[in-house]
Amino acid sequence: MRKVIGIGETVLDIIFKGEQPIQAVPGGSAFNSVISLGRAGVSTMFISEAGNDRVGRRVISYLEENGVDASNVCVFPDSKSPISLAFLDEQNNADYIFYKDHPHDQLDFVNPEVNENDVVLFGSFFAINPVVRPQVQGFLEYARQRGAILYYDVNYRASHKSDLVKVTSNLLENFELADIVRGSDEDFQVMYNKNDADSVYRSEISFYTKKFIYTRGAQPVEVRAEQGFSKQYPVPPTETVSTIGAGDNFNAGFVYGLIRYGITRDDIERGFTEQQWDQIMACAQAFSANCCQTLNNSIDPDFAAKMRLPQ
Repeated sequence: MRKVIGIGETVLDIIFKGEQPIQAVPGGSAFNSVISLGRAGVSTMFISEAGNDRVGRRVISYLEENGVDASNVCVFPDSKSPISLAFLDEQNNADYIFYKDHPHDQLDFVNPEVNENDVVLFGSFFAINPVVRPQVQGFLEYARQRGAILYYDVNYRASHKSDLVKVTSNLLENFELADIVRGSDEDFQVMYNKNDADSVYRSEISFYTKKFIYTRGAQPVEVRAEQGFSKQYPVPPTETVSTIGAGDNFNAGFVYGLIRYGITRDDIERGFTEQQWDQIMACAQAFSANCCQTLNNSIDPDFAAKMRLPQ
C-alpha cells in the first residue's frame, strides 16, 4: 500500500474571534494535512518534534487518534510546545502571532521505510530552517532516491521576511528536489515581490521543477506545467467558518488525489494529462472547502467518511 510521509512542525492553535478564544486544536502546516489524510483512510506517517509537556502529549495522541503513525515525532526533555494565536476577522481570515523559539528546534529520527510512489509532503519555514536543515535535507534526498513523489508547499510567511537571505539556498534546494511546488500569492509577494503566476513560474520555478500550483485565496487557482500546460481552476463559493488550514488541506486533497487516481512516478516524469490535473485539483479544492467550514484545521469526519479510500 502506498503511504504519505509528512515532515513539519507541530503547534497548538488557539483561535480567537472578537478577542475571545473559541477553540484550541493541535496544528501545523504538514500536521493539518496528515490529519486529513489519515481521516480519509490514507496510510500516513509524520516526522516532527513535540514539546515535553501536556500540549506535546496531546499532539501525539491526536495524530494516533486520526490514524497517523507518530513513531517519528521526537520529544526532548527540556522542550516546550510552540503556540500559535490565530485571530479571525469579519471574513474569518486569520491573523497570526507565533510563540516559538526556532533556535531550539531539534530533530533526531531514523529514516523510515520509503518505497517507490510513496508521497512526501513538506513545507513552511520548518523545511528551510537552518537548525534542522541537515536532517530534513537528508531525508528528502533519501526519499527521492527511493522513488517517492515530493510535494513542496512554500508557505513563506511575512514574519520570516528578514530571514530570506540566509535561507534562500535551502529554498532553491527544495525547489530542485520537489516534483510539485505549491505557493500562494502572499508567499511570492514576500519572497520575490511578484504577484503574477506566469512571472513567478517563468523566473523562479520552472528551471527547478515543472509542476507549479499558484493559489490566491478565493480567486482561481493557477496551474503551470511542462509542454506549456496552463489552466485556471475557479474556487467554488464556500460559507467560511475559518480559513485556518485551507492551504494545508488543499495540499492534503492534492496528495489524496495522487493516490486515489493512481498517479505514479512514471506520470510525474511523463507529465500529467489535463484529465489527471482536473481529477487531482477537484480533490484538492474539495478538501480545502470542507476544512473552511470547521474550526478544526482539517476535514470533518463526515466528509472524511465519504472520501475514505478502501483499505
